[in-house]
Amino acid sequence: MKIYQSRTFENKIKKFSKREKEILDEGVKRIQENPLVEEEKKGDLRSVYIHKFKIKTIQYLLSYRIVDDGLELIMIGSHENYYRNLKSYLKRK
Repeated sequence: MKIYQSRTFENKIKKFSKREKEILDEGVKRIQENPLVEEEKKGDLRSVYIHKFKIKTIQYLLSYRIVDDGLELIMIGSHENYYRNLKSYLKRK
């Protein structure tokens, strides 16, 4: 299964430390094994799935969607204003 990263996702993970990237990789592997384990969002965010995980004490949300031959990792961030930013990103695309 191929994994695609959006520009927003790439820019955000550049700021992560090595340990934070390792935790993120574990989460991505879990998603890759079973992409439908998370619940699909409704309304404006239809076809988008959100994976929640913690790094230290901060809860991160990772949005992704299933494309023809793989996964598209859309955005990652903390919960504050996450859904608003995700909606505006998806409307721009």
